[in-house]
Amino acid sequence: MSARTAPRAAASPIVPESAAPEPALAVAELIAVLAAVTDGVPRVLTLADGGALPSGPLEPGHRSLQAGLRAWVERQTHHPLGYVEQLYTFADQDRAVPGGRHISISYLGLTREARSGEDPGVGWQSWYRFFPWEDQREGAAAAILAALAPRLQDWAEAGSSAPARRERRERAAITFGFDGAAWNEELVLQRYELLWEAGLVAESGCAAPPVPGHPMRNDHRRILATAIARLRAKIKYRPVVFELLPPGFTLLLLQRTVEALAGRLLHKQNFRRLVESQELVEETGETVRETGGRPAKLFRFRRAVRAERAIAGSKLPLARAR
Repeated sequence: MSARTAPRAAASPIVPESAAPEPALAVAELIAVLAAVTDGVPRVLTLADGGALPSGPLEPGHRSLQAGLRAWVERQTHHPLGYVEQLYTFADQDRAVPGGRHISISYLGLTREARSGEDPGVGWQSWYRFFPWEDQREGAAAAILAALAPRLQDWAEAGSSAPARRERRERAAITFGFDGAAWNEELVLQRYELLWEAGLVAESGCAAPPVPGHPMRNDHRRILATAIARLRAKIKYRPVVFELLPPGFTLLLLQRTVEALAGRLLHKQNFRRLVESQELVEETGETVRETGGRPAKLFRFRRAVRAERAIAGSKLPLARAR
């Protein structure tokens, strides 16, 4: 009888020593930016005493991304979630976290501030706590920018070549309004990203003391910057500001709310002429007394404006202070 041939063991795949395993994709995180304006202060609902935004992973039981987001927000903050729109999806390779790349799917919601429950650490925070240089209504931001300028100059001069140094100087000037450049209120994300690249925010792992501004976990401050930029752009061509106001409001409250979002003071008469010319509001027939002066008329948003603007495509430009 012939001997049986032993089965041959399967060959092991040859993996080059230099090949590193690709990081696994992490479970998608759903993140909510809930914005409100209270007493002239733009605010955002946060967890961990301002250290994070409401968020949680997409779970098998969630029938959709929005359903998962609503479940997490209501579970963590007890704040019902109204209308939201998708903001952005973040999955940059340079923002990987231990165990895999971090995927963040963010949403923006507009609301009016309400009690956030009794959970410790849950509450509303001024978004200028995280980006103090963005509030150009008063003089505080000017001092921060003045202190920031030499640090960005040092970063620019550390470029690898003359063209790189020149490009860094130009970016800093355009982004932060240095060297006579105009301040652009919409460049919120670009300013934060430049500070991150320069190693001047805590989230970048900087060795030197970071610039003023409360840090947040993972990419949450980056996501908040994206939301602020979106809102600042959107109030110029969509009447979203009225989502943040009570049904009846004065023109002064309307102006203060726009100023809070934009971080800029507006010329009072120009702003009122702009509102009237666009026929955004109508009188309610009621009045209210403001700051001890004579009674001020109450107005309401004209709901027909949404349909009219969709047809005409007209924009609402942001008035500027003189």
